[in-house]
Amino acid sequence: MQKTIDDLADVNADPHEAVRVDTGVMAWEPSPSGTVWRKPLYRFGGEFGPVTSLVRYAPGGAFRPHSHPEGEEILVLDGVFADEHGEYPAGTWFLSPDGSSHAPRSEPGCDLFVRLRQYPGRERAARCLDTDRMDWAETGVPGVQEKVLYRESGYPEDVCLMQLANGASLPVPGHGIIEILVLEGELRGPGGVVAAGTWMRAPAAGAGSWQAAGDCRLYRRITQS
Repeated sequence: MQKTIDDLADVNADPHEAVRVDTGVMAWEPSPSGTVWRKPLYRFGGEFGPVTSLVRYAPGGAFRPHSHPEGEEILVLDGVFADEHGEYPAGTWFLSPDGSSHAPRSEPGCDLFVRLRQYPGRERAARCLDTDRMDWAETGVPGVQEKVLYRESGYPEDVCLMQLANGASLPVPGHGIIEILVLEGELRGPGGVVAAGTWMRAPAAGAGSWQAAGDCRLYRRITQS
């Protein structure tokens, strides 16, 4: 019997479970589009539950128009993503709030880091940032700079890009859930060295100490529980 999209298995479904995923060794899974592929990092409740994944659009790939209950977050990693509202080259980050809709596509193809159904609240403002045009800001931690993507009073998410000099320590809060996608370089910490393409999630209190092994750039999200 052919599996339906409702039968998709949960993946790393407990947000309080520490996980580490080398996305480079994962196989791409087909999506309902047929021209879009994904690597699920977190999924709960099949096709229509919260999902965090890497997504790849083949050249000319597209999805039919659809809405995004509880929002959508996208970081364009490579290529050019587009919809009826514009084109978004690599380095673009945006948040589409609860209830927004679009018809996504990519003429040249693209790779994305995507988070679905994890930003409830229709009163959130839409955000679209060209991170390549943003300046790095000091964090107060030696060797660590950041580009803030999302910090809004009244909401639990703190999202940023981080740049760590060789040997610099990754700031980790004492509570909440921390998620990291290593974009460039390597981090050294509990269990050894993790390279670009690694996605990690852990309760911040038990995440341990991490240092950059060479210059390192990463996406970081902290969710306060």
